[in-house]
Amino acid sequence: MPHIKLYATPLSGHCHRVVLLLNMLSLPFEYIDAPATLRQTDEFKKLSPLAQVPVLVDGELVLTDSNAIMVYLVKRYAPDSHWLPEDAVEAAQVQQWLSKAAGEIRYGVASARMVTQFKAPENYDAAIAVARKFLPHLEAHLSQHEFLATDKATIADLACSCYVKTAPEGGISLANYPSIRRWLAHIEKLPGYQPQPELTRPAEVI
Repeated sequence: MPHIKLYATPLSGHCHRVVLLLNMLSLPFEYIDAPATLRQTDEFKKLSPLAQVPVLVDGELVLTDSNAIMVYLVKRYAPDSHWLPEDAVEAAQVQQWLSKAAGEIRYGVASARMVTQFKAPENYDAAIAVARKFLPHLEAHLSQHEFLATDKATIADLACSCYVKTAPEGGISLANYPSIRRWLAHIEKLPGYQPQPELTRPAEVI
């Protein structure tokens, strides 16, 4: 059995970004499906007190934040790779986009999908407003860059792309964003990429 365990759910973009990185680093791992029933058990809450996924277990180490997990995996298993550069400016640029993944993307396209697909108790109109402001910014950036932070794919691309790709599942069209679509296509061509299960697309709102 591999010594890395990942507790996850297949429809979570937070989980999928970690799966992608594990695959792209060619790291063997045990995938443990963690539906809501499992996440509410006392045993699971010992690993994740907030009952959230993903959870990575590597020996004695337990990590519960997807971005932190990706930083750890690169620093531990691929420290000299392009996934998280050592250069101060490039590292800061990666962090900037990780923050956007946890901010504008989480509360924009991701939130809209959560409301539409899973009836999450979040504000759909607010999510649409965030997405309406953020996606043109992302499009403008990607019209000048192949990837987000550097000239190669980094963990920032994995963190941001999962929920941007599934934006149509929240009623948000990407038809008017050719640079975003091109970027997503580049990520899909990376060795180790695997698609996330798709959900039915609702009528487009924007």
